[in-house]
Amino acid sequence: MKENKKELPQLIEIEAAKDGYRWVAITAMLLAIGIILHTVSPSIGGVTPNWMIAMYSIVINLTNPTLSQSVGIGFIAGVTLVPTSKSAFPLGNIASEVAGAVSCCILVKALLHVSMGKWKLRPLVTCFVATVVSGSLFTYILMLVLGLPLHVWIYAMLPVVLAIGAVNAIVIHLMYESVRKLFFVQEDDV
Repeated sequence: MKENKKELPQLIEIEAAKDGYRWVAITAMLLAIGIILHTVSPSIGGVTPNWMIAMYSIVINLTNPTLSQSVGIGFIAGVTLVPTSKSAFPLGNIASEVAGAVSCCILVKALLHVSMGKWKLRPLVTCFVATVVSGSLFTYILMLVLGLPLHVWIYAMLPVVLAIGAVNAIVIHLMYESVRKLFFVQEDDV
């Protein structure tokens, strides 16, 4: 009996372009972590870090995406927050996260080289501003949907947004360098 040997096709290896789509993997992983932390984090004294904003701020600081990519990052972040939102109007997350991601992107591009010695200030500043922009827009939309007076937004909602912005800035400041080292370690460094 003669055996029929089929020739296996050879694999063709194509070298990826430098930094190709690594930002997509980083974004997906950090947004997944953000949604998990958002889901399980309890509120402490009415203040909970907005993990999603912290995570996409890290992504935007690490990858320096284009403005349209940042819109996509914000849109995905907002859409993934809708099912787990504890808010009276979860759809407001979509607009607010897009606004937060865009403001973060613009600031990253403006502050690319801002630091004080070893202290990198860009992640801290961009996350604070992104949180304040996102939170202010979200609470403003919520105020309109619920028919609340403007003074409630100014005196009750905005101070909470500023407090969460400060918490997020501290969170990203503590996490950023570790995450940067984790994602940009080279095989030769291991």
